[in-house]
Amino acid sequence: MAKTVIMEHPMIRHKIGIIRRKDTSTKDFREIISEIAMLMCYEATRDLEMHPVEIETPICRTTVEELGQKLAVIPILRAELGMVEGMLTMFPAARVGHIGLYRNEETLEPVEYYCKLPKDCAEREVFVVDPMLATGGSASAAIALLKARGVKHIRFLCVIAAPEGIRRLQEEHPDVDIYIGTVDDHLNENGYIVPGLGDAGDRIFGTI
Repeated sequence: MAKTVIMEHPMIRHKIGIIRRKDTSTKDFREIISEIAMLMCYEATRDLEMHPVEIETPICRTTVEELGQKLAVIPILRAELGMVEGMLTMFPAARVGHIGLYRNEETLEPVEYYCKLPKDCAEREVFVVDPMLATGGSASAAIALLKARGVKHIRFLCVIAAPEGIRRLQEEHPDVDIYIGTVDDHLNENGYIVPGLGDAGDRIFGTI
């Protein structure tokens, strides 16, 4: 069984409080989402494999440790693009793929319309990112899509989650580690997280 990590770091909690406010500007919202992703990335990469490398310092030769895995960031379009920059700040050599899903407003289930992944994605440690984990449908579908393409090492990061989405992801993908900025109370009748922060995509791109 994989782990589910609820991040209680004061800086993450503080920044989530700012983006919840309806009067937070598009510019500030976009920047803070990226900052939160960067902070969450630090925790989500804590157990990455390292390997020894011999180098030469200005003083002598020595052995240091470097990451031993190739990484990829996979945002679920479109709101998730706001998290990519923060992730790449932490590991700029990572490849970036994209999965396009939209939610059927009647069934609340995801519909795939686009998928473009690094050619060697199956060989990489993959971080699927999504600001909001609501019903869990889109996240679960994206992870299933990756598994169908041979990806075995997957971690999921979200800023705000509803209990319903967490349960679904745990049940459908018990082998995927989940990293969550904070857990909210419930989903409303329209499938939105309460108290949440509204539509993350609209707020990131100013399309409210």
